[in-house]
Amino acid sequence: MVKILLVEDEAPLAMGIEYALKKEGFNIITAKSLEQAKSSFDRDVELILLDVMLPDGNGYDFCKEIRMKSGVPVIFMTALDDEANIIFGLDIGGDDYIAKPVRIGELASRINALMRRQRKSSEPAANNKLISGKVTVEPLKCKVYVKEEEINLTAAEYKLLLLMIENKNQVLNRNAIIEKLWDIDGNFIDNNTLNVYMKRLREKLGEEAGRYITTIRGIGYMWKDDSRNL
Repeated sequence: MVKILLVEDEAPLAMGIEYALKKEGFNIITAKSLEQAKSSFDRDVELILLDVMLPDGNGYDFCKEIRMKSGVPVIFMTALDDEANIIFGLDIGGDDYIAKPVRIGELASRINALMRRQRKSSEPAANNKLISGKVTVEPLKCKVYVKEEEINLTAAEYKLLLLMIENKNQVLNRNAIIEKLWDIDGNFIDNNTLNVYMKRLREKLGEEAGRYITTIRGIGYMWKDDSRNL
């Protein structure tokens, strides 16, 4: 049973979401403030539903804090549904963004899609390690290292990196990448979302990103590596 941390200060909404998701088979832990959310988060939490406006701060700060220690999927739930807030939420480490009023069917679909992505990113690969220059991926452990230092990626960032390295020296069409990374039935993912994830991945890889990630203007991206050690 998937354990979800629901961070929402509006009691009627929290109760409604908790009731509906429990009927869908999820294990829900609730928190109505950042303080409660921090004390409730542990390694068993598999996904966070996070309101942005909270009585003792905002969900963006909590997401930043979580991203320093965990790649657990985060879905923002907020009335702040303008493009700037959506891009900001994704840019700081959110995996998805759903506008209020929350439609339970859509929310359940997004949760299931994120969990499918999480499971796929954890599936064992034929080799124990994928090495490209100073970037090393250990698929069996879902770990990524740059110059032997581990970096913390979200599930989507990890899967994006794995997809590119597994298809090195091949141009990956933007639509093909989107289809591989986001399999949310009936929901459209625009190119700006992919741009945000690619930007975050480049930042985390540092100078190695400039060495290997090539933008093919108007088409997509390529992981360019002529070495023989992958």
